[in-house]
Amino acid sequence: MTESAPRPAPGIDRDIYPMPAFVKFEAADLQATTRWYEAAGFVVLAAMPGPDGATMLVHLRRQRYQDILVVPARGTATGGLRVVMAAGGDDLAQRAADLAAAQGGTVEGPAPTPWRSTDLTLTDPDGNVVILTEPRLAEIEADTAWSDMVRGSIGRPVS
Repeated sequence: MTESAPRPAPGIDRDIYPMPAFVKFEAADLQATTRWYEAAGFVVLAAMPGPDGATMLVHLRRQRYQDILVVPARGTATGGLRVVMAAGGDDLAQRAADLAAAQGGTVEGPAPTPWRSTDLTLTDPDGNVVILTEPRLAEIEADTAWSDMVRGSIGRPVS
C-alpha cells in the first residue's frame, strides 16, 4: 500500500522572516506529530539537527505567520496548548477527511460557531489543539444587523 502525499494548505509561504509570534509544542514522537501536521496542511519548513544528528526542532508552517515549532518532549509530552489560525480558504471538510486518514490525533468538525465562522478542531497526538477557522462571509454580508452589532462592539466596555 502506498501512502498519499500530504495536501498542503492553500497559500503556503516558505519565506524566511522574523516571526512576530509562534507556538512551540513538545512531541513524544517527533515523526508522528510531524506527519499529523502535514495532514493538517502544514509543510516542514525546516528540520534542524541536534548535536547527535537527530532532529531537535521541526519548523512547521501553513500560511504567513502560522508557524509551529515542534521539539522532542523532555519526559512526558504535556500537551494542552491551544491556538487558533485562519483557515485561509482551505476546504475544511476535505481537511477533516485528510486527518481522519492520518493516525495519532483527532479532528472535530467542521462546525459553525455563533460568531459566523466555521471551525475545524484538530488535536495532535500530544494533546495540543489547533483550530482552523474560516469566516462565513456570505452570512456576514447578508446580515447587516449582525455586522452593525460587531462594528458597534468596538471599544465597548466589558460588562
